[in-house]
Amino acid sequence: MHSGSCHCGEVRFQVEVDLANPITCNCSYCQRRGSILAFTPAQNFELEAGDGSLSEYRFNTNKIQHLFCSTCGMESFARGAMPDGTEMVAVNVRCLEDVNIAALTPTQHDGRSS
Repeated sequence: MHSGSCHCGEVRFQVEVDLANPITCNCSYCQRRGSILAFTPAQNFELEAGDGSLSEYRFNTNKIQHLFCSTCGMESFARGAMPDGTEMVAVNVRCLEDVNIAALTPTQHDGRSS
């Protein structure tokens, strides 16, 4: 279980997520953000604070609900569905409080070609 938040702390959450296989993505959005993503089923994610402070951005296929804090602008997570329809949350690992980013070995996902 990990605790996470946006930069200003307005949006806070708890998440159970496996950090063994995080990804980075080269799509036009992710490349600019520079986040490291880990995916988990939606039931493993609990938004503790900040629901009213979230703004949404969708692009391309409009299937992923990119959510960011309207105060500090940080996207700490996004909501979407796996190919089989299972609801999931993509967590920006850089927003987790207890993770050593240097110890991770993210796989590059070619989102630009997807």
